[in-house]
Amino acid sequence: MSTGIFFDLDGTLWDSAENVVKSWNATFESCGYDLRLTVADLQSVMGKLMEEIADILFVGIPSEDKYDVLKKCEINENALLEKEGGILFDNVEKVISELSKKYKLFIVSNCQAGYIEAFLKFYNFEKYFTDSENPGVSGQPKAENIVLVANRNDIDNIIYVGDTNGDYLSTVKAGGTFIHAAYGFGEIEDETYKINDISELPALLQEIDR
Repeated sequence: MSTGIFFDLDGTLWDSAENVVKSWNATFESCGYDLRLTVADLQSVMGKLMEEIADILFVGIPSEDKYDVLKKCEINENALLEKEGGILFDNVEKVISELSKKYKLFIVSNCQAGYIEAFLKFYNFEKYFTDSENPGVSGQPKAENIVLVANRNDIDNIIYVGDTNGDYLSTVKAGGTFIHAAYGFGEIEDETYKINDISELPALLQEIDR
């Protein structure tokens, strides 16, 4: 059986909210809108699709302009994150470096095209991950993207590490095993495997393997 470890990004590997808000607020200003978001605003919608986030947060932006402004936000966000990064959670590189020697690692996130690449490029993490996917490229939500990545990499045992209930539900739909990154932004409604720090992940994977 071929096992793949799939990671969410925001709230699981890093927190980019501060620089995302910085870039989005600059974009709103350049487009002539008064809207200003906070980190708390952004964290309240983590894990949702980008269009859903715009529908919730882009208050005061006309509906006919909302997604055009979102596209500009995404472009400016990717550029800033590729240059400045975000807050990488403790022990992330140590753990993914260790795990990459035994498993194929993947990132599947509900983000725009270029976001995962900005993360990988800033930290020079391309060497650890085999593949990634997001709805900005595939046009599909998370569950379908997990299956898509699993199929094209011949993975038949999916283990997904994420922090939100949406991550959990997507993993269940994809037929995988879910591990809750409880240090992240979300709560899980059901009993699941759980880690309080990513450093706990290798030992838990050994336990699951048994």
